[in-house]
Amino acid sequence: MSSTIQIITPVGLVTAFVPVLLVMIILYKWSLEVGNAFYAVIRMLAQLLLVGYVLASIFAAESAWLVMIVMLIMVTASSWIALGTIKQQRLTLYRYAFWSILTGGGITLLLVTQSVIKLDPWYQPQYMIPLAGMIFSNSMNSVSLAAERLSSELGHGVSYQKARVVAFQAAFIPVVNSMFAVGLVSLPGMMTGQILSGVSPVTAAHYQIVVMCMIFGSAGLSTAYFLVLTTSVFSNND
Repeated sequence: MSSTIQIITPVGLVTAFVPVLLVMIILYKWSLEVGNAFYAVIRMLAQLLLVGYVLASIFAAESAWLVMIVMLIMVTASSWIALGTIKQQRLTLYRYAFWSILTGGGITLLLVTQSVIKLDPWYQPQYMIPLAGMIFSNSMNSVSLAAERLSSELGHGVSYQKARVVAFQAAFIPVVNSMFAVGLVSLPGMMTGQILSGVSPVTAAHYQIVVMCMIFGSAGLSTAYFLVLTTSVFSNND
């Protein structure tokens, strides 16, 4: 099995946009919002190219402080984005979202990187940053769903205790569905990337199992902690 990944040439990269162009033509012919779709494609292209160069610099620097700063930015941004579903209470709940994502995601990240993968050095950017991104983004999504559902249930006159249970269950629907589908319906990004780079499918499966466990754990811990931290805020409105 080849241990090197195929390099995508500039011509190959341009060719990948052929289906995108065809969809743009369809949108235009059907008088749909082609401008918004075009903006989304351009923004995607710019963001991914930019993050590619930024990560290349971070990986080359191999600085523990730089890695920690990047992860702090991830938590700060994800906490703010998570509360986009309840913007009226965003400022009030922000610190709770921050600490829940940092705690639930941080514990999971620490366990995976230091006890499972055993990074050396402990902050190895090539592993730490991508794993942190997966963990914090999934914690963010779960906290966001929980916050929205909790606020909605309370708004419909449901008791706080029942609303909290419903919120936790709702936050876990995407996570549980992804665990049902993994390997059967889809090959997740990390496993696919490793297979494309020449890693044994069995080894890639082991890594993906770790990833699914860390997603399940971080989402659950962050959501539960968020619901515990915000008890006084929401229960006062019960």
